[in-house]
Amino acid sequence: MRLYALCDQDLLDKRGLSLEDYIRIAKEQNAEIIQYRNKSADLHFIKQQLIKIRNIYNGFLIVNDAYELIDFCDGVHVGQEDLRAIDPDPIKAAKILREVVKKDKILGISTHNKEEVLQANEMDLNYIGLGAYRNTNTKDNVTTILGDRLDEIASLSKHYVAAIGGVKKSDKFSHVTYHVIGSGLLL
Repeated sequence: MRLYALCDQDLLDKRGLSLEDYIRIAKEQNAEIIQYRNKSADLHFIKQQLIKIRNIYNGFLIVNDAYELIDFCDGVHVGQEDLRAIDPDPIKAAKILREVVKKDKILGISTHNKEEVLQANEMDLNYIGLGAYRNTNTKDNVTTILGDRLDEIASLSKHYVAAIGGVKKSDKFSHVTYHVIGSGLLL
């Protein structure tokens, strides 16, 4: 199992956990990637957090949504809604995003079903997040639970696949490269 740790600022704040404590725990668990997600802060605050993480973590650092801050991390991850906010055509949106997130950086998107995975195969991406695998308490609006179908759908991807949504370290997949473990499950 390869670990992709999702560091959600809102969850850290709810639990009274510092960013530094979270990064220490992620490092202890050999996280290869940390994605920093903050849905409520401005770009200046997110930038400061990325700089803080970069100073104490030397693995891959991904920012959620804030592609404007690509110079402060190794890549960007966007969800389907955020992709469509760039352009209603997701394939065109991914092309626009790839122009900002140059080839030397990582670009990933969330997918939730077979159709989105097949569409992602037409995009210049480094990986997809696929899920939700099971219910999770880090997202309020999970509508699709893939369960055992996740691995089968993952087999259709030409990109690396990161299983998302309620994933545990003990879960076993054949076609998944990374287990994305959210702040709540990593602790």
